[in-house]
Amino acid sequence: MKKVLLLLVLSFSFSFIFAQKNVIDKIVAIVGDEIILQSDIENAFLQQQGQGIISSSPDYKAEILEQQLVQKLLMAQAQIDSIIVSDEEVENAVSSQIEFFISNIGSQERLEKYFGKSIQEIKDDMRNPIKEQLITEQMQQKIVEKIRITPSEVRSYFKKIPKDSLPDMPDRYELQQIVLKPDVSEAEKERIREQLRSFRDQILKGEKTFNTLAVLYSEDASAPRGGELGYKSKKELDPAFAEAAFSLKPGKISKIIESEYGFHIIQLIDRQGEKINVRHIILQPKVSDTEKQEALNRLDTIRQYITDGKMTFEEAAYYFSTDKKTRNNGGLFADPQTSEARIARPDIPGDMAREVNKMKPGEISQPFISHTNGQEEYKIVKIKEFYPRHKANLDDDWQNFELMLKREKQMEKLEKWIKEKQVDTYIHIDESFKDTKFRYDGWIK
Repeated sequence: MKKVLLLLVLSFSFSFIFAQKNVIDKIVAIVGDEIILQSDIENAFLQQQGQGIISSSPDYKAEILEQQLVQKLLMAQAQIDSIIVSDEEVENAVSSQIEFFISNIGSQERLEKYFGKSIQEIKDDMRNPIKEQLITEQMQQKIVEKIRITPSEVRSYFKKIPKDSLPDMPDRYELQQIVLKPDVSEAEKERIREQLRSFRDQILKGEKTFNTLAVLYSEDASAPRGGELGYKSKKELDPAFAEAAFSLKPGKISKIIESEYGFHIIQLIDRQGEKINVRHIILQPKVSDTEKQEALNRLDTIRQYITDGKMTFEEAAYYFSTDKKTRNNGGLFADPQTSEARIARPDIPGDMAREVNKMKPGEISQPFISHTNGQEEYKIVKIKEFYPRHKANLDDDWQNFELMLKREKQMEKLEKWIKEKQVDTYIHIDESFKDTKFRYDGWIK
């Protein structure tokens, strides 16, 4: 199952897209220090229509207002709880949304023509609303994070579901993988180190700024921001990177650090509690064609060991795989969105999906190259189990029912929180909505 946001906001409003020139704006609601404008309601209405979201409610705009009222409550609490999101998280979300728009409209040029703005202007307009969305999502998760489900609760929940209401489950797979990263020559690693030493010397001598060199040379998504990553905790960073970054004082620059992703130099910008904000320059060693072919050959040899019965797939994953997330659990690959072991065919990543489509349960793929998070990985995969389409049952689909129950309890907790916050928060609703029947009665005071 795809991740389902608990927030009652059914669709986030990107008002930059649907701005109306002739709307006479006014404030329709105030929640704490946050305001909601008439244009916010109109823009969200048009945006949802554009996505094909049509409500049967005769007062659909009142529904949208309530969605935004809930969001403002969450934002107010997020400020109290000091919830922040990094610039990198915002940029990644902006890029994903732009890619979604382009895939639907056909091309970047058509997108720019449709909105009458350049792609950079669209992105600039998106950042603040997307940042607010990410913050409110984190606030929701904090509200419901302590909810736990017991096995007896799952069984009771399943028994209460009418048999004719049980969902149909799609074809799903359990997949295993063995991942190899090609060896990089010491000469190439030294070339990268020497380049980073040069950058570090230029910064220390005042010849160039860290920001400038990051923009020009760093090889990840943070480059346009001068290498700034935003506030991160230790667990959000590569262990080697985190150890070096957290040992720095503000303004100081680290020695060269090798992480899972490449080689870095790091500068500490600021520290807030258990989180730090750093900028870095990352360079990734180039892999030669010979080294790539050697990785594929090693995978072919490993595959042969398994098919000849010299070792199991699980043993081979433990001894040979370079993927830290899967090597210790037999190479079991989890759904990137839900972390579930059983993954529906449409949710299998592209390169892996192409291989799975050729295979039967129990078979092992030929070695192939997979592109993951901008990096090349060399893999073999096995279909461990195949679960054909069926009517949901507790034996085969326990995890799904556990998740369904958990979401129900999370929603109950969130609704209770909303009602409590309505009492404690200053809320003003414009007279034009005074007679509206909201889902929660506490908006009108």
